[in-house]
Amino acid sequence: MIDAGVLTPEDHVELIDGEIVTVTPRQSQHATAVRLAETALRQAFGEHVDVRTQLPLALDAASEPEPDVAVVSGSPRDYRDAHPSTALLVVEVADTSLLFDRTTKASLYARAGIADYWLLNLVDQIVEVHRTPQRSADAPPASRYASVERYGPRDRVAPLARPDRFITVDDLLPLWNFP
Repeated sequence: MIDAGVLTPEDHVELIDGEIVTVTPRQSQHATAVRLAETALRQAFGEHVDVRTQLPLALDAASEPEPDVAVVSGSPRDYRDAHPSTALLVVEVADTSLLFDRTTKASLYARAGIADYWLLNLVDQIVEVHRTPQRSADAPPASRYASVERYGPRDRVAPLARPDRFITVDDLLPLWNFP
């Protein structure tokens, strides 16, 4: 659509289930949380992965979301000709988008088989960790996560792909510094 002149690179949109969804401009707290998550995940995963911020994941022909942070296998050059189609971990930062990220985005990532989806909930100052994607009899959504655990600021959580590397939740949340 950019090539056809319908959209410009400055338009903040995502392709979700065949629909163009407008993304609201990111506020300061949101941007800070993205940067904190990127830093923490780079430290936790080390080399041999690409920690991508706000770049496309080509999940299927109808969905190309741009998660706030995605950890994918390989290096940036591995995706020179095509966006990655899966991720080891996807992180969304939610303030005004909390309901959308909990429902639509969670269903989308579960359908794509993303095993580890973290929602940095800035409203309640917690991290919601979604795991065990499965098909659901409910329609919609057709997919969901069987496990959702909530972690507070002093809690620690480890990515499924790096279970030996714990991240303290307050290192991800921009709102408070906890002693």
